[in-house]
Amino acid sequence: MTAIDAAPRAFLTPLFAVAAGVAVANLYYAQPLLGAISASLGLPPAAAGFSMTVMQVGYGVGMLLVVPLGDRFENRSLIVTAFAVAAAALLCAGLARSAPVFLAAAFCCGVAASVAQVIVPFASSLADPGARGRTVGIVMSGLLLGQMLARPFASLIADAFGWRAIFLLSSGLVALMALALARFVPGLPAQGGFRYRQLFTSMRHLFMSNPMLRRRAFVQFFLFGAFTLFWTAVPMHLMGPAFGLSQAGVAVFALVGVLGAGVAPLVGRAADRGFARLGAIVALSASGAAFLFVLPGTGGGLWALALLLVAATLIDCGVAASLIISQRAVLALGDAARSRLNGLFFFIFYSGGAVGSAVGAWAFVTGGWPLVCAIGLAMALMATLIHATSPKGLRP
Repeated sequence: MTAIDAAPRAFLTPLFAVAAGVAVANLYYAQPLLGAISASLGLPPAAAGFSMTVMQVGYGVGMLLVVPLGDRFENRSLIVTAFAVAAAALLCAGLARSAPVFLAAAFCCGVAASVAQVIVPFASSLADPGARGRTVGIVMSGLLLGQMLARPFASLIADAFGWRAIFLLSSGLVALMALALARFVPGLPAQGGFRYRQLFTSMRHLFMSNPMLRRRAFVQFFLFGAFTLFWTAVPMHLMGPAFGLSQAGVAVFALVGVLGAGVAPLVGRAADRGFARLGAIVALSASGAAFLFVLPGTGGGLWALALLLVAATLIDCGVAASLIISQRAVLALGDAARSRLNGLFFFIFYSGGAVGSAVGAWAFVTGGWPLVCAIGLAMALMATLIHATSPKGLRP
């Protein structure tokens, strides 16, 4: 009996989902706290989004330098080591007294958080071929839940104890998660077959020889850019003169993001049953419609807040659904290269997120909410254009 046979899969999949959520949440704690962090560390308002950009860049670097190692080294050790690094980086971020120290810690948090994309293909490889969409959906729902809950959780903790508390608390949580993974995840033999340099050289060939990978990655580049642009700017909009919400009010608003995590397993099952193409069209339409709902007005009031809630729901669900469909298609390209394929896919994906984070704060300070919506709509339309112009064989 192998380690995988002995390990209850029904237990491992939820554990992987929780681990992925805990890892990725670290990328988003700062998002609703940008004003407080920048004021405390001396960053100008227009550069407030730089903290998020640094984390996203770190995550992208991790996609190229850490995630491909999942095809070379034993996955459990790699995952546990990354969680230990994340715990140390979060501790440094919570104790930082200057912008350079905080930004360096944020970068390391981003690199370590990329291990979530070792967890996803690892879980997929353990699943039966006919259930891989469902497995990816469950693990990604945990990842997305961590991503969505990170913002309201950070807002509530910061409202009560200050912005530093969330990083210190998360450091302890990540350390506990590392211990749980070391205890319960089975150790599997490393695949081997590649030297470190060969591993990265092969990534260029994988990228150039897989048009499905390129198409789906750039669709997600623009969609995730629109997503992070929205969620970087919307807390500033909600706490501004139009709405005047507190940090706790922003936290309640951000809870709508949980709906995006809820659609992930449903989309995974639908994709397994042959509805991936229809799901991709619906997801892209929802993401673009989100910005159309709130493009005309910038005023406050219940009606404007309701429209913002609708927009947040549409973009969260749309981006989550498109991500599951795209990732399922990419992972189906080959088990032997699953970590490298996933790393390339998410490097491009999170590069879009880094662009959106950087542009979001700048756009809001420069042109207000209308400029944010115009840029977000343009990014969603670019994603739709790439999908629509793809040959039928290169659509999910």
